[in-house]
Amino acid sequence: VKIGVVGGGPAGLYFALLMKKQNPTHAVRVMEQNSADATYGWGVVFSDRALSYLQASDPDSYHALGRRLQTWDDQAIVHKEQPIRIDGLGFSGIGRLELLRVLQGRCRGLGVDLQFDTGVTDLARLRDCDLIVGADGLNSIVRETYRAAFRPSVEILSNRYVWYGTPQVFDCLTLTFREHPDGVFVAHHYRYGPAASTFIVECDVETWATAGLAGMADDERRRYCESVFRRELGGHPLLANRSPWLNFKVVTNERWHHGNVVLIGDALRTVHFSIGSGTRMALEDAIALARACAATPDVGAALREFERARRPSVEKLLRVAAHSGVWYERMREKLRLAPVPFAYDYLMRGGTLSHDRLRERSPRFAALHAATMTT
Repeated sequence: VKIGVVGGGPAGLYFALLMKKQNPTHAVRVMEQNSADATYGWGVVFSDRALSYLQASDPDSYHALGRRLQTWDDQAIVHKEQPIRIDGLGFSGIGRLELLRVLQGRCRGLGVDLQFDTGVTDLARLRDCDLIVGADGLNSIVRETYRAAFRPSVEILSNRYVWYGTPQVFDCLTLTFREHPDGVFVAHHYRYGPAASTFIVECDVETWATAGLAGMADDERRRYCESVFRRELGGHPLLANRSPWLNFKVVTNERWHHGNVVLIGDALRTVHFSIGSGTRMALEDAIALARACAATPDVGAALREFERARRPSVEKLLRVAAHSGVWYERMREKLRLAPVPFAYDYLMRGGTLSHDRLRERSPRFAALHAATMTT
């Protein structure tokens, strides 16, 4: 089978290596517009559950990644300057570039044809492929080429956010909420290397206006955020690298495939970063699509099976992500709560976690919450 993958991010690379591992005679080509060592972005985070999927699908890449992971067992939610620890939430962080290098190396070892600095603007160059996979992200060329068939929809949320890095390191995945004279902010921060962390700053639309961020240059905005989160940064700077302020775009598609063309990862649907599942979902797409292709040599049947098997779990997680996105849009209202009830409200925001399940998963926090509610 001849397979053309547009996009050399985690989804495209992982699908390519799984297909080549599945059958070495497959001709698998990955085309990526950026260079192999492009450093855009900082770190990504995985839950323990996400890592278990990788271990089962390709132990070699799993073990290579495992040597590079920064791991922690708790999450912290900071409100009114009080950190509340949430036990039972195992996460790991890794630099995006390190993740890509591991997957690139694995692809090369299996014989995948990797073509970097290769922007695809015309899918005619893939007309010899039996299967075309659009793994080319939020602004997917593949999706836009067949827009009438995929029928995408885009919802733009009102909060603004920006991805920074910092040499400050944090002991766990932390959410720091800050009430400021100009409004309300939250920083999502976690380490992804021994001396490097991701630091996402988010604010609501009212704060964006009151702080005058719209009228600032990028460097002024970065320095402003350093002042807002001076305590957390401990004198370390925020680092920018193609770090524009954005509104989150919720992308979904009515159809997942068309003829011999299929979408995966952010090209298929975006997952709000507040639930930390974008990369995980992309890799799980790759796993599910490779599994469907292994089940039948008929491409059309494989794509139908991919959607049938994968869509229910995706839609369930998207409902959680939608609730989470709305919670952040309304975080200003929530900040009146005391720290422990605030943390509890945050944990329950997705609408699927019961109190009994929380008590089972996070017994220390559940006991703290119970004690707080009885005093």
